[in-house]
Amino acid sequence: MEKSKEREVKDGYMEKLVKLNRVSKVVKGGKRLSYSALVVVGYGDGRVGYGFGKANDVTEAIRKATEKAKAGIVTIPLKGNTIPHDIIGNFKSASIVLKPAVPGTGVIAGGAVRLVCDACGIKDIISKSLGSRNSINMVKATFDGLTNLFDAGKIAKNRGKSLKEMWS
Repeated sequence: MEKSKEREVKDGYMEKLVKLNRVSKVVKGGKRLSYSALVVVGYGDGRVGYGFGKANDVTEAIRKATEKAKAGIVTIPLKGNTIPHDIIGNFKSASIVLKPAVPGTGVIAGGAVRLVCDACGIKDIISKSLGSRNSINMVKATFDGLTNLFDAGKIAKNRGKSLKEMWS
């Protein structure tokens, strides 16, 4: 039961439901149903986070996932509407190749990677999923790649040079 919903919340962040899963546990009296939710939260300016919540009710699972996502927000360095350089993100058997794209390309990504890029504010990117297509592992692999991006301004400052000296 895979869905992708978007909700705009008053604090200025986007909440995107990546996956909602119904889980049943067989007990003596029958089946006990519970739900797990994977949510991505982003402000559209490079700040994004994800959370995974489980509960006996759908709304409670989404609420828990959203709280965990807001608590784990990271800042991604952006270069305009794209990422600064190519990167490969890995998590278990899922690998995601992320490449910057020229303006007007759009988000060429599928499923979970697209939702993370939209929440982050990335408008132009090319991606390729390698290995596992599990949406939880894809989100974690995407975050691995995005958090390992280099920020050109920080590197130039650490080297004691200006951005113009670095790029000339």
